[in-house]
Amino acid sequence: MTERKPVGMPFESWIDRQIREAEERGEFDDLPGRGQPLPGVDRHLDEMWWIKQKIESEGLSMPLPPTLALRKDAEEALAQARGARSEAEARRIVAEINHRIREAIRTGLSGPPLNLMPFDVDEIVSEWRRARR
Repeated sequence: MTERKPVGMPFESWIDRQIREAEERGEFDDLPGRGQPLPGVDRHLDEMWWIKQKIESEGLSMPLPPTLALRKDAEEALAQARGARSEAEARRIVAEINHRIREAIRTGLSGPPLNLMPFDVDEIVSEWRRARR
């Protein structure tokens, strides 16, 4: 004859019992983030989520397509020119990025459309002067 479980008693599976007993022994007490939500739990996961998570956890980066890399470099160059120590330095920075932009327009780069034109050096230098007043 098999032993019958009293009615109204919750069923505890083998795995549930293992977890409960481990918790009682304190085996989960020193886990990082105890009582904190899992990082990224509210993030929408796309089909490439695990690749993105691995790249992030390993501190890796994906190279940008050349056109996007040039756009990023152009933004950084403008910021550097605006914060330059001298007018000559600001002119040099803008001239260098303008050269790269002209080369990209002339030869073409792979990636999304560049949508970037050379900057007006005199306009950037005027902004630089106004910021110094």
